[in-house]
Amino acid sequence: MRLPCSRSHRPMKSSLSSTPSLYVVATPLGNLADITLRALDVLRQVDVVATEDTRHTQRLLDAHGIQARTMAAHEHNEQAVAARICELLAAGKPVALVSDAGTPAVSDPGARIVAAVQAAGLPVVPVPGPSAVTAAVSACGLPDGPFLFHGFLPPKAAARRTTLTNLREAPARLVFYEAPHRVRETIDDLLAILGPAREIVVCRELTKLFEQICRMPLAEAGAWFDDDANRLRGEFVLVVSAPPPLEGIPPEAERVLGLLLAEMPLKQAAGLAAEITGVGRKLLYQRALELKDGD
Repeated sequence: MRLPCSRSHRPMKSSLSSTPSLYVVATPLGNLADITLRALDVLRQVDVVATEDTRHTQRLLDAHGIQARTMAAHEHNEQAVAARICELLAAGKPVALVSDAGTPAVSDPGARIVAAVQAAGLPVVPVPGPSAVTAAVSACGLPDGPFLFHGFLPPKAAARRTTLTNLREAPARLVFYEAPHRVRETIDDLLAILGPAREIVVCRELTKLFEQICRMPLAEAGAWFDDDANRLRGEFVLVVSAPPPLEGIPPEAERVLGLLLAEMPLKQAAGLAAEITGVGRKLLYQRALELKDGD
C-alpha cells in the first residue's frame, strides 16, 4: 500500500500547515535552551500535545510560558492514542507528538502513532531538533565514516550477547542507548564479544549538569565505571569504534568460499560468501580467482 506524502504549505507567519497535521517535535535532551524556535511555535499553536510523560512535558511548557492541553502517549496506550489523534486531525485539530527527550519515534514511543496517521491519509510533519544519537556521534571523536544506530540492546543477557555477536563484524561505528541499571553488564558484554582493542566513547547525561564524554579502549571501560559509582547514574549513549580492517580473509570465510565455489559460478560464489561472512566482496572475488587458477 502506498502511503500519502506529507506536504506542509506553511503560511509565512505560522509554523503550522494549512492542513491539520501531526507534528513530530524534537525536544531538549536536558538543557531547556536547546529547543528550536519552530518547535516552540508549533507547541504554542497545536490543539493537543501528545507526550510520553505529561508531567515531564509540562515542565518544558511551563519554562517557555506555553499553555497547551496534553495527553499521555506511551508504549502501553499507543494504539488507542493513535486512533484518538487521527480523530482530532480529521476534525481539523493539529497535534504535536513529543517524547521525554530528543526526537520521538526513534527509540521512544511514537512510531505506531506516526504509522497510523499516515495510514489514515493524514499528514505528518517533522520538526527536527535535539537527538542523542547525533549529539553523541558528533562529539565522540572516533574516525568518521558510517555509523550503525541500534538503540537499546535486549535487557536479557543471552539475547544481548547474540545481538552483539551479529553486530561484531559490521564495518561501522556502533551506537547504543543504555539505562543506568544495565550499563555495567553491557560494558562487560561489549568487551567479551567485540574485544579489548576497540574503543568506546561513553556519553553520559548529554547536555545536562553532569554531562560526561569519555573515550577509552574497551579493555579499560569496566574499571572506569568501577572507579566512581556516580558514573553509573544517568542516561547513556555508547559509541564503539568500527572493527579494524581485515588484512586477509579469515579461515571461516575461506572455508565458506571454497564450499560455494564447488557448487556455483565464481562471481556468484564470491557474492554469496560476502553476504554470509561480512568479508568484502572484492577481496573474496580476488581470492576466488586465485583458487580457480590453482585448480
